[in-house]
Amino acid sequence: MTLRIRVATREDLPALQDVMARAIGELQRGFLDEAQIAASHEIMGLDTQLVDDGTYFLVELAGDASGTVGGTVGGTVGGTVCGCGGWSRRATLYGGDHTSGRDAALLDPRRDPAKVRAMYTHPGYARRGIGRMILAECERAAAAEGFTRLELMGTLSGQPLYAAAGFEVIEILEDDRGGVPVPLVRMGKTLTS
Repeated sequence: MTLRIRVATREDLPALQDVMARAIGELQRGFLDEAQIAASHEIMGLDTQLVDDGTYFLVELAGDASGTVGGTVGGTVGGTVCGCGGWSRRATLYGGDHTSGRDAALLDPRRDPAKVRAMYTHPGYARRGIGRMILAECERAAAAEGFTRLELMGTLSGQPLYAAAGFEVIEILEDDRGGVPVPLVRMGKTLTS
């Protein structure tokens, strides 16, 4: 399996939304009940500001145009979208276009941590290094813009990946904006040069 990572474009939005819906619906089983999974769809999802900022990535099977998940992407023959995620130089920590409480204010790399955002892996490609690949690209890109620290809001299913990548728990909280409380874990990491 040959994977490649690239910056996502607006043409990729349908494939990205499909991966996100599948990941939320399937990878959280065993961590959340059905009501919490439904609520997760309300508080999580795609923030197109990340795509517009050029800080959102997708991982695809190189040269595969099977169409099983992503098919043709970006107007050219691309690959099956296996996962996606990014980082942000903006204040919003998590949530999609439809989530209330977003803040597009730009962060100051000298004092603010960059935000790792919207990390999702297609369930058919889970535990194959896709999340680590995206995290590494986020770290590299954020460091190149002068950020020395990262923060993210993780799900219970994502917490082991983030911990293995060096993120530490800052706080555990619940978000009830989707109608029922969904447990989340805010985590952070200092970047090394």
